[in-house]
Amino acid sequence: MKRLLAVAWLAFAGCTTLQSVNVDGIVGEALNAARAPAREQKAALARAQDAFTSNMDDLNRLRLATLLVLLPPPLRDDARAAELLEPLADAAAPGTARFAALLAAQVSDRQRLARELERYRAEAERLAATDKEREKREEALRQQLEALRAIEHGILEREEKMRKRPR
Repeated sequence: MKRLLAVAWLAFAGCTTLQSVNVDGIVGEALNAARAPAREQKAALARAQDAFTSNMDDLNRLRLATLLVLLPPPLRDDARAAELLEPLADAAAPGTARFAALLAAQVSDRQRLARELERYRAEAERLAATDKEREKREEALRQQLEALRAIEHGILEREEKMRKRPR
């Protein structure tokens, strides 16, 4: 019984070590790809996609999702990365699950920030349109005021001419 327990513990420790090595390899590949020129980034993403298509295991899923999170736009795809990470992410579990949870949190934050930015842009556009409308109204009022001043000036000139005219 003790031997069985020891073997199980060693197998579990080996899996944890193996997962750490795998996660470390995935992170290393992703960092290398992120620093590479655009052509090499596309190739790395294509290789990860091909590997995932041929073998949809957790490591290939995590590898592809990591690239989709870390590569710059237009190669970045947060929606697809979130979809790939969702079945893996578990912050309470060690190794790949915790790393997937970290990436999923990053994607979620980035998506939230993008939504907030879009909302702020829409608000800024609305305010700009409101400002333009206000400026148009102000200009129309200025023109009306100038027209009234011109009319008043004309009336005053006529009155002055009438006063100067002999009766």
